[in-house]
Amino acid sequence: MMLGTWGFGGDRNYRLDKMSLKELVRAFFTHYAILVYIVLAVVSILLSYRFLLSWWQPVVGLVATAIVYPFAEYVLHRFVLHARFMYKTEMTAPVWKRIHYDHHQNPHDMSVLFGALYTTLPALIGISFPIGWLLAGLSGAFAAIAAAMIAFTFYEFIHCMQHLPYTPKNNFLRSIKKRHLAHHFHSEQGNFGITSNLWDRILGTIYESQRDVPRSPTTFNLGYTAEERERYPWVAELSASEAELERRRTGRGNERTAP
Repeated sequence: MMLGTWGFGGDRNYRLDKMSLKELVRAFFTHYAILVYIVLAVVSILLSYRFLLSWWQPVVGLVATAIVYPFAEYVLHRFVLHARFMYKTEMTAPVWKRIHYDHHQNPHDMSVLFGALYTTLPALIGISFPIGWLLAGLSGAFAAIAAAMIAFTFYEFIHCMQHLPYTPKNNFLRSIKKRHLAHHFHSEQGNFGITSNLWDRILGTIYESQRDVPRSPTTFNLGYTAEERERYPWVAELSASEAELERRRTGRGNERTAP
């Protein structure tokens, strides 16, 4: 079942748990954020060629990004998206709400699964460009940006697929999907990797079975409990305002509110 419309003008959401793989592919490649990543990847490839002095430069940029990306994915997910410091200031609370709290509140809502461009682009460029430039000059830097955009596009698709009622035939994809769903519905204290669990294994945060770790009481609210809402009200106020707007628009409330 497919809900709503998508694209630059769409204001309704897709529910990943009610979509087929074919519907996901169509929705994915018409989403404005994915189009931005693809365009930036193409532009970066052209700029890498423009500043090319030797063919080893883009190769180094690509390889360096491929090595660094899984670690950056893990670190940002564990120590930024799951950190509690962000909801404790009025300035960063809306960012935290948009980039991760809403996703854990409504895990299958495609509109909040995708990262916000104002957070993803600075992170992708800010990490990849310096690495590529230091190792291989401007050509390597732009190749690194292109690799980061492609890697993140892949990340977003894998993340979508993990919330789809679809069982991958590939053993690796099945295993990372199982761990990611456990991260959402059993304990958010582990399984931080989306496209790879390499750093979960290295740093001891992987769990294969729900029997391995106790169920977390903060899986859906990420620690933003009633007591925390009293002390730091900004996320709760934003959620209440959005819920009211949604009720006015659709005549019904949100599917999940903060416990």
